[in-house]
Amino acid sequence: MNVNRMKKRILLLLLVIPALVKAQDVMTETRRELTSPDGAYRFTFYQRAVGEDNAQMYYTLTYKNRPVIEESKLGVLIENQLFESALGIPNDTCHFWCENLKLTETEHQKTDERWKPVYGERAEVRDCYNEMTLKLKKGEGNGNQDGGYDKRKNYFMNIIVRAYNEGVAFRYHFPEMTNGLFLHIVGEQTSFTMPEGTMAYYERWAQGPYELRPLEGWGKEESERPLTLKLPDGLSVALLEAEMVDYVRGKFRLSAEKPSTLETSLYSSGEITSTYSTPWRVIMAAERPVDLINNNDIVLNLNPACKLADTSWIKPGKVFRSGDLKQDRVKAAIDFAAERGIQYVHMDAGWYGPEMKMSSDATTVSPDKDLDIPALCKYAESKGIGLMVYVNQRALVQQLDTLLPLYKKWGLKGVKFGFVQIGNQRWSTWLHDAVRKCGEYGLMVDIHDEYRPTGFSRTYPNLMTQEGIRGNEEMPDATHNTTLPFTRYLAGAGDYTLCYFNNRVKNTKAHQLAMAAVYYSPLQFMFWYDRPEFYQGEEELEFWKAIPSVWDDSRALDGEVGEYIVQARRSGNDWFVGAMTNTEARTITLTTDFLEPGKKYMLHLYEDDDKLNTRTKVRSTHKKIKAGDKLVLKLKASGGAALHFIPFK
Repeated sequence: MNVNRMKKRILLLLLVIPALVKAQDVMTETRRELTSPDGAYRFTFYQRAVGEDNAQMYYTLTYKNRPVIEESKLGVLIENQLFESALGIPNDTCHFWCENLKLTETEHQKTDERWKPVYGERAEVRDCYNEMTLKLKKGEGNGNQDGGYDKRKNYFMNIIVRAYNEGVAFRYHFPEMTNGLFLHIVGEQTSFTMPEGTMAYYERWAQGPYELRPLEGWGKEESERPLTLKLPDGLSVALLEAEMVDYVRGKFRLSAEKPSTLETSLYSSGEITSTYSTPWRVIMAAERPVDLINNNDIVLNLNPACKLADTSWIKPGKVFRSGDLKQDRVKAAIDFAAERGIQYVHMDAGWYGPEMKMSSDATTVSPDKDLDIPALCKYAESKGIGLMVYVNQRALVQQLDTLLPLYKKWGLKGVKFGFVQIGNQRWSTWLHDAVRKCGEYGLMVDIHDEYRPTGFSRTYPNLMTQEGIRGNEEMPDATHNTTLPFTRYLAGAGDYTLCYFNNRVKNTKAHQLAMAAVYYSPLQFMFWYDRPEFYQGEEELEFWKAIPSVWDDSRALDGEVGEYIVQARRSGNDWFVGAMTNTEARTITLTTDFLEPGKKYMLHLYEDDDKLNTRTKVRSTHKKIKAGDKLVLKLKASGGAALHFIPFK
């Protein structure tokens, strides 16, 4: 036989053997599949043998037969030997806690229902999914039952998977343990192996800038969630977290062992008592990036229904910040809000003293201020305006139970939580408990700084909005602004704090106008850093006066991440559209087929025009159109356009 031919055959055999071994160690009897109602998503679970008695759990995910998540690990890392020893239970000796779980049963169910949120981006939400529950067990009953106390080594864990048309989510659920053990969670094995060549819109912290990075070279750095990814075949994918209420915040780090793989990185360890469910890990995929935006109801659907019996006092609206903490200046702010169609005035930090000092008392006005807050509340109420205040977490954590009844007595409508601590289990639990308590006293909440939403506003809708965003406090550029709708805003409302007159803004006035339609926040702060006297009757600001902060319908019409976005929203019969481009000029053709067929509309169009001899250089155009008409929008670099469609007979 030819020696070269023999070498080739041996080489081929050496290449084939690992693949055969790999295929053989899949435990085919554990293979389970779940598809979305429309059949687009396919989630596959299976275990691979590890040694003689152990197994590792894996999953894959496809969208329209295209790979989204390649073979990736599932599991929770638990170190329980100390608890086991203390309770006289035999120690679990496996290397990884999930290695010796055995699949005992699989359950399936379907849900298709609709619900109406207290407020939102849509008046009605469809909750339609297929669910699979994988029931797993470890331990063979080793141990004793002394005097009715179960000392057997038994553990149970379920993996619950839901497949929506909008995406797929899974979580770990721990049924009640018969032996009463606590669980000390030190991490997760949950990972996401992406197709080679995937790029990520990396963001190191919640108020940080974005950077398009390959899945390599991150070192020890982690990325925030949601994490939006660009796959080499053109798919857009987002990884999110839902119902993170009393657990540990997760981020994403690169695996040191497996290429193109993101691992769930927990801020710290967690302590749980069964029955308990971890947060949902959510995966969305779309052929058009804007459909990630259009499918963002999945986060709310993964949270429990509203638990407040009375929500009539929860009233979304626009907010004006009063940074001048003097009685006459706050009154001027209230007057301005009433005249400009703004529903709330917010008194910012400093009204009760230095916010960063633990000794500052948020039950009293600082001695150097002439503020009479109950009187201001009455004055605001006479103008149809609500008053809100800022309180740093240092005061909240010490005084919350005293502050809430007092603020209700004063007549305040809401509280902005400042500089909240987030990440570990203690502060996650404290923060959401604080929102619940505010609900008991009829107070709305805006959480500032690093907190990011995971859908809690469905359950407690007095949590109106939150920061966790690089907004106009940092004055980002237009490329950042056109990245946000495809990234941060997938998780929920964001308090961007819209500026208009401030000279540090890097973008055009029409770009800033359009934000009110593009960015969703039930408490929408406007004219951030501005003062009432800055307004000089600019016609284009009628757009901000007319626009609401919550919607009956929302549709992202067109856009690319970090390039441009066109967002349409309906309130009643009126439609509002915002178009924003990045730092490059762009021409967009807008087809108005979202309007009701057969109806005529008066369009109020606001665009940048450098030829105008005005302070803001925004041109106002008013014309009649009908549904289906095409509009050509010529956007300046860092510019935008704002459109208001009003039906007429």
